[in-house]
Amino acid sequence: MILCCGEALIDMLPRQATTGEAAFAPHAGGSVFNTAIALGRLGAPVQFFSGLSSDLFGDILLRELAASGVDSTPAAVSARPTTLAFVTLTDGHASYAFYDENTAGRMLNADDLPQPQADALFFGGISLMVEPCATAYETLMLRTAPHHVTMIDPNIRPSFIADEAAYRARLARLFAAADIIKASDEDLAWITGGADAQALFATTSAQVILLTRGADGVTVLTRDGTVDVPAQKANVVDTVGAGDTFSAGFLAHMHKTGHLTKNRISDASLDDLADATAFGAKVAAITVSRAGANPPWASEI
Repeated sequence: MILCCGEALIDMLPRQATTGEAAFAPHAGGSVFNTAIALGRLGAPVQFFSGLSSDLFGDILLRELAASGVDSTPAAVSARPTTLAFVTLTDGHASYAFYDENTAGRMLNADDLPQPQADALFFGGISLMVEPCATAYETLMLRTAPHHVTMIDPNIRPSFIADEAAYRARLARLFAAADIIKASDEDLAWITGGADAQALFATTSAQVILLTRGADGVTVLTRDGTVDVPAQKANVVDTVGAGDTFSAGFLAHMHKTGHLTKNRISDASLDDLADATAFGAKVAAITVSRAGANPPWASEI
């Protein structure tokens, strides 16, 4: 079982009304939510933990999770509103304006934390940037890391970070505990100021670092070596959910091969990791070929 821990929200995606006016259409989203949905559609056993609302948008999120085979029973449901993210697209690349004050997801706290029954836990996204939910997720990850595989994808949105010093300190603590770190080249530039990803091994206990570079593919780094995995060719409609789906594909493949447990993660060879990365790239290529975060089902692979 894989437990995805982080935000679920409604992406308000740009559309054109029949009158020709600009409009926004609500779609279920959120970085960690997208990863959970993708895992469920790929047939991996997956649960989702977040703060969810009982409002009409929260109902959308819960229906989407159920429809994709994701178990949402660990989630903490409250009457607070759902986070909204208004999306604008420039040449297919997404930027976001978040409305997150006093929402169900943001106000999650340590009292809401589940007792994980999973072999692996996935963390990341904007949930690690704002309080009080950031402290709750950090508490859960540091509590479970000694006995469960943990993966983190910070998916950094600089405009959403209110306290940069606190966020950088949190990332350092979470990276130090993680088994798998996934970061884009843009994330890495923000975190290190341009240092090579290999430098992260000096301050973490990570077994694997996955550096995604868009159309240039993914570099897989371990303490024993590196390998470059090419991106899959795709006709790009937009990149919404691409990285989230990649993470799901990687985790699903690692679970299928039996490497996603604390006592097996270190047994994964560079070839094993490259195979899982290639599968993640293949899944992501399907996602970018259609509008919005719409991960593929296993039957589409």
